[in-house]
Amino acid sequence: MIFTQIKTIADEVRKDFPILHQKIHDKPLIYFDNAATSQKPKMVIDALCHYYEHDNANVHRGAHTLSSRATDAYEGARDKVAKFINAKSRNEIIYARNASEAINIVAYTWGLNTLKAGDEIILTVMEHHSNIVPWQIIAEKTGAVIKYVELTPTQEFDFNHYQSLLSDKTKLVSVVHISNTLGCINPVESIINLAHQYDIKILIDACQSLPHLPIDVQKMDCDWLVGSGHKMCATTGIGFLYGKEDLLTAMPPFMGGGEMIADVYLDHFTCGELPHKFEAGTPAIGEAIALGAAVDYLTKIGMDNIHHYEEELTAYLFKQLNEIPDLTIYGNQPTSNGKGRAALAAFNVTGIHGSDLATLLDQEGIAIRSGHHCTQPLHRYLNISGSARASLYFYNTFAEIDTFIIALKETIAFFK
Repeated sequence: MIFTQIKTIADEVRKDFPILHQKIHDKPLIYFDNAATSQKPKMVIDALCHYYEHDNANVHRGAHTLSSRATDAYEGARDKVAKFINAKSRNEIIYARNASEAINIVAYTWGLNTLKAGDEIILTVMEHHSNIVPWQIIAEKTGAVIKYVELTPTQEFDFNHYQSLLSDKTKLVSVVHISNTLGCINPVESIINLAHQYDIKILIDACQSLPHLPIDVQKMDCDWLVGSGHKMCATTGIGFLYGKEDLLTAMPPFMGGGEMIADVYLDHFTCGELPHKFEAGTPAIGEAIALGAAVDYLTKIGMDNIHHYEEELTAYLFKQLNEIPDLTIYGNQPTSNGKGRAALAAFNVTGIHGSDLATLLDQEGIAIRSGHHCTQPLHRYLNISGSARASLYFYNTFAEIDTFIIALKETIAFFK
């Protein structure tokens, strides 16, 4: 099949992304580092600029017009995020600087006040450092024990091993939805359902799934879910925590200061209502508004449409990568039509360091990642020091994959 002759989502949307039309080293930019951060459509950039140019004021605290407009846009973005993931209430959406902070909110409020010596936390060997280190800190403080789900022979989530780890001692399961290195799509609904049979709380790291496929937290039935704005066409400096309202109500505040209070006295204070209870201080107002614009943009395209198009990209990318000698891809193989994993490939070529591949590909205008991708434990588990990674998004094209494969083959030939 000649994909390059087919009209795609990418052909329709690329005009919206100014950065994609520049050249790097006199070559057209091919951006294949979307698992690290996405590019931003002009409407998101415009939303950020509009706030600073027309509505710049602090939220919630002023009766004047600028403050009212800023508050409406800021809180309106929260409504958009809640609808995007089908939260039951807007009170279940807590703004954070990023997904790392969102995980730390749960760790330092629920975790520190709930876990005790001998309690068990279940993670996986594929987790991002942001979903490992906070729990290691909490385990050290509380005496809780961390256990890790390992991989199947096809380098996917080992459900049987997971099942064997669950017990009455297990208090939390925290697992990534889509691995940013393996690309596998973990069976989160089955993972959650089994955990809830033991009355275990569960947190889902959705940083790599929110930008790429529909998310319904009520159907998923997770207790918490975290997302990162900059990976889903929004700016850096904004992410969010979703939590079931009864859980968030029971959790103590994460930080003290302005905005999160109801009343302050010299000897005590009372917390504000959700969601502000967890949002101390002046927030990232412009960034939250930009996140709302990004949600509008993705919603207009349609998450189902994005997901199906990326499956086609995945099939096309893997078919060509699999034909390159001495190249090893980590994670499971997709089906022939691209189902079963994300549109990313972490790989190594025998005898060539991933950083060398990335450096020479950059000279051809192609941006890929190299290193451990914030998954050092996973790379040690796989007995490799690092890997190269090409990660795609809905604005990437089949023609870009062709160019990438040609440049990759030429780079390998140069080193060989």
